[in-house]
Amino acid sequence: MKRVLLGTLLGLIARAWLATLRVRVVAHPALRLAVDRPWVLAFWHGTQWPLLAWRRRKRTVVLVSLSRDGGLQARALAMAGLSVVRGSTSRGGARGLAALVRAMKTEKADAAFAVDGPRGPRGVVKGGAVVAARSTGAVLVPITGRGRRALVLSRSWDCFALAWPFSRVDVILGAPVDPLVSSDARQEIERSLNDLNARVVAP
Repeated sequence: MKRVLLGTLLGLIARAWLATLRVRVVAHPALRLAVDRPWVLAFWHGTQWPLLAWRRRKRTVVLVSLSRDGGLQARALAMAGLSVVRGSTSRGGARGLAALVRAMKTEKADAAFAVDGPRGPRGVVKGGAVVAARSTGAVLVPITGRGRRALVLSRSWDCFALAWPFSRVDVILGAPVDPLVSSDARQEIERSLNDLNARVVAP
């Protein structure tokens, strides 16, 4: 019960904080060709805070760890408007991924993945997002968020970047990758994400 209440409190704080951010979206023109297909949004850990402030195009499903901390995260993300499925790569991973795929199909939803997994290594794409995309006929969409003024938690493994309230943030979406066509979708997404995160976005 305490964790539910704490998760709710964190969700309320996050929702109020995110509402203050001024979001600028930069989207690759090729995404217009994929509007009728589901999207599996792929991002690196640590870049997701501005993404939560972005007005998503439709209901979006996320997979959250079965750990105790995951319970807090699941509650907070649900309050941010995301549809949460519980599972992990170490416990219940296959079941969690199957539940996410079912939710995408039944709810006609998109999905979002931190593609370097729950514990890294940072910057290495794991296979879950590709499996979900292939199972639902979705395209993989590389995405990143960047705060103009942000606190970077450099001691955390993912160097989580927390944009300050009332600051400007950029949400950048790259060209879609079709996993049914690509010979190595994981490598393409990894390359694209590294490119997006290396770009300098003009104010």
